Amino acid sequence: MKDYKGWKFKGKELSYIKEVLSSDFKAKSSGTMNERLEVKFAKIHNQRYAVTANSGTSTLHMALNAFGVGHGDEVIIPGLTVAMCGYAVWQCGAVPVYADIKKDTFLIDPEDIQRKITKKTKAIMVVHLYGLMCDMTEIMKIAKKHNLFVLEDCAQCVFAKDEKKRIAGTIGDVGSWSFENSKHITTGDGGIVTTNNKILAKKMREFSCAGFRNVTASSGKVRIDRSKFQDPNWKRHNTLAYNYRLPEVAAAIGLAQIERKEFFLSKRILMGKKFREIIKSSKCDILINQVIPNKYTHSYYTFPCKFNGKKYGISWQTFRKKFIFFGGDGIYSAWQTVNNEPAFKRAKEKGLYSGSMKISNSYGWGEVKTGEKIQKVLMQFTTNQRNLSEMKKQEIALKKVLNYYRKKFNLI
Repeated sequence: MKDYKGWKFKGKELSYIKEVLSSDFKAKSSGTMNERLEVKFAKIHNQRYAVTANSGTSTLHMALNAFGVGHGDEVIIPGLTVAMCGYAVWQCGAVPVYADIKKDTFLIDPEDIQRKITKKTKAIMVVHLYGLMCDMTEIMKIAKKHNLFVLEDCAQCVFAKDEKKRIAGTIGDVGSWSFENSKHITTGDGGIVTTNNKILAKKMREFSCAGFRNVTASSGKVRIDRSKFQDPNWKRHNTLAYNYRLPEVAAAIGLAQIERKEFFLSKRILMGKKFREIIKSSKCDILINQVIPNKYTHSYYTFPCKFNGKKYGISWQTFRKKFIFFGGDGIYSAWQTVNNEPAFKRAKEKGLYSGSMKISNSYGWGEVKTGEKIQKVLMQFTTNQRNLSEMKKQEIALKKVLNYYRKKFNLI
């Protein structure tokens, strides 16, 4: 088992970390690790600018702030997503308006986005969940019609593609990724944003770098000219801002991880396709596959499907326990829809921002009936197995649990 420890970090992680430590954390002629990671990430996505940060939540905040989102504004987000998407809106003093999801893809519904737009709407936060992209063709049409910014949250969606072969995070105004430890690419914790807009890049950089005036759209260095910087008359900070910078050691890990992106991506896609085929060929409807639109490429952060066991009197937890009994990993549930999280329930009742921000539209921040229904039956299977042997265990476990219930309910 010792050979398996740290299997995700068998590239140049240690080499790059040693490089950082040997430099005493000083920028070298080859550039800081953050800059090297940013340049690499931007190039892979065919974007002009990339800015690293200490989390995927911070990157959402950076992007919304760059859009000018503030008090009294509204940002449309999917109701079925992590609470942090709502937090980023709250951090700007704005109101999250929940759009419902499509029952077959489990992703934000463009038609409901259109219904939720008001004169106060400033931006749409699209969340590409599970590794599948949302319908960006329709969403961009809506955004253009209403002159709205679009932020693509790709925390779970690395290098997925849509029907036009566009990569996730490269279609809207800003793309945002998480480097949290469970993601395709990890730095332990961290995040990154990309954009082709120089003004937005500069705003995001400055906002995440304590407002230092020396930073640019392309660089986070604050001591470009020491003769100026170390001068009593030098004014250092342009704006009130946050310190969201990614540590150099974490960036070193990220750079090594990006160099092995195909390895990480291919493993997850292979596991996802195996799960999908097992369900498709099982000839029973206890599990229902997520619909993948034609010509889309799924990157399978997880393998999501709908649990239909209630039809046969099987509870969600009973199925999960049986799957684990047969050797499967734990099955993950979906988060509560954001509107049902206690923090946002209280905010709706008492005011979102220090009691001063009451409900600002007739939708009461937006009903998400489909999202609430899907949330209760969504099952997410792991796809980050370290090798083919571990994948085989998951395949066998899923086949066994489905065969068990097929025989039990005479579905053969």
